[in-house]
Amino acid sequence: MAYNHYILTCGGTACESNKGDDIYRALIAEAERQGVKGQVQIVKTGCFGFCEKGPIVKVLPEESFYVEVKPEDAAEIIAEQIVKGREVPRLLYRSPSGDTEKKAATAVENIEFYQKQFRVVLRNCGVINPENIEEYIARDGYMGLEKALFQMSPEDVINELKISGLRGRGGAGFPTHIKWESSRTAPGDVKYVVCNADEGDPGAYMDRSTIEGDPHSIIEAMTICGKTIGSNQGYIYIRAEYPLAVHRLEIALAQAKDYGLLGKNILDSGFDFDIEIRLGAGAFVCGEETALLRSLEGQRGMPTPKPPFPAFAGLWGKPTVINNVETLANIPVIITKGGEFLARLGTEKSKGTKVFALTGKVQNSGLVEVPMGTTLREIIFDIGGGIKNGRKFKGVQSGGPSGGILADKVLDTPIDYESLTANGSMMGSGGMIVMDEDDCVVDVARFYMDFCVDESCGKCSPCRIGTTQILSILEKIARGNGEESDLEKLEAISKAMSKASLCALGQTAPNPVLSTIKNFREEYLEHIRDHKCRSGKCKNLVRYEIDQEKCVGCGQCARKCPAECITGEKKKPHAIDQLKCLKCGECFKNCKFDAVKRA
Repeated sequence: MAYNHYILTCGGTACESNKGDDIYRALIAEAERQGVKGQVQIVKTGCFGFCEKGPIVKVLPEESFYVEVKPEDAAEIIAEQIVKGREVPRLLYRSPSGDTEKKAATAVENIEFYQKQFRVVLRNCGVINPENIEEYIARDGYMGLEKALFQMSPEDVINELKISGLRGRGGAGFPTHIKWESSRTAPGDVKYVVCNADEGDPGAYMDRSTIEGDPHSIIEAMTICGKTIGSNQGYIYIRAEYPLAVHRLEIALAQAKDYGLLGKNILDSGFDFDIEIRLGAGAFVCGEETALLRSLEGQRGMPTPKPPFPAFAGLWGKPTVINNVETLANIPVIITKGGEFLARLGTEKSKGTKVFALTGKVQNSGLVEVPMGTTLREIIFDIGGGIKNGRKFKGVQSGGPSGGILADKVLDTPIDYESLTANGSMMGSGGMIVMDEDDCVVDVARFYMDFCVDESCGKCSPCRIGTTQILSILEKIARGNGEESDLEKLEAISKAMSKASLCALGQTAPNPVLSTIKNFREEYLEHIRDHKCRSGKCKNLVRYEIDQEKCVGCGQCARKCPAECITGEKKKPHAIDQLKCLKCGECFKNCKFDAVKRA
């Protein structure tokens, strides 16, 4: 059936939690109420990426891009755009740049957030209904599988992967073609394909969003891998905390089987391949491939020594290819368009694109996919729109709890595996958290080490004991009891952990500590020598006082104080009762006369 208009509504987890489903239902109801149900198709898609401005509604063919939409806006969108053929100006995205030509941008390509992006992994997110296999097929879906089944040998597939330069996007950056070739040539009649969807980094949601918006791309990629290495069984290991992603995977698997694209005798090729979903309980360590495989087997999720590598002896001791979601999402494109397509993007050693979850103190948080080699400055300031509330940039952490925190001197560093590692950080799975001048590096390092202490499986002593000792020293510094020798202890323990820990969790857990000592050493020394925390995050080192000469007695600080520890008469200087003060900083934030001082 032909429609005059198509309305795409964001159906990712973030927008769903912000009444996205109510918007979708309201649009359908309004189209019927206003008598235009036959003129418009309303589709719930995956994440558009621009999470800061969600919920998002996009109307085609006009390319109208509506942001921060509410369910009550549905009536106006239908009445104006569908019935009368004109946009709703108040809902259109407006550029904060002051550029009059971009003031009311409609087409996505006119929006700064998208201008430096190039979507390969996220090609279908925000474009198709992820619960409709026919929409995936209409955008070249399963063409790669057909090609791999009937036109290519396993060697041809692996050669295209080699040409593409695709490296694992889960963090290690290992060449994908080597992993597949190793399993293909490994002896054994039973082999497995595993998708690692156990995304556990704080602030990271790249893989979850990819599955929510394009589950068939993962199914197609795993099936291609199965045909290439000689496997008939795949498993998707995904966190139980991702119910929407799990739901859409279940729908996609059932549809693929109904269409003969999964199961017995796929497309009459004689090749059998099936996929099952396995739910993880949320252990961060199960993002490590050997721990994940043990969990799949029903054992406790703990890493095992390598070698042997999973490619030779993985799940139940059989050759196993294990790739994360983002890696797999590249595969159908590589097979359909050829390895050269991906190889033209990126840098000499880091080909293709990378998806980041850009979060923290940045204007435009969201999912970002850029060619490798794009600089940190471009991501944070061009795509991300810079730092919120006019604050100064302080640092950025890439790679989640295992990544380093980089200062402004490396903002022009290109995003690739080698450059980030050389600067004391890592690519990781793609978390990117931006910090401003109000963040304390000691507090941030302490937060991530506390996370690693909780998530360490405890199997090896360097990680089990090392993380606990580092956390203890960081807490000591934050309390104001630190000594300069503590910095040497932190570095020594961190280096020992990096060399001796069994798996990547312990090997990389010290990165936030090492990088902050290297890049922000003076801030550690302030805590130790001056017993001062410049950002006010370490409460033992903070004291708020009211300058009696500047205070006008407006009472704003007293009204905002949760401890009710500020007293004073109207239009006369106020004072803080230090015994009651919680050191929350509300008085400091809300004083308009710069009378509250942080000592």
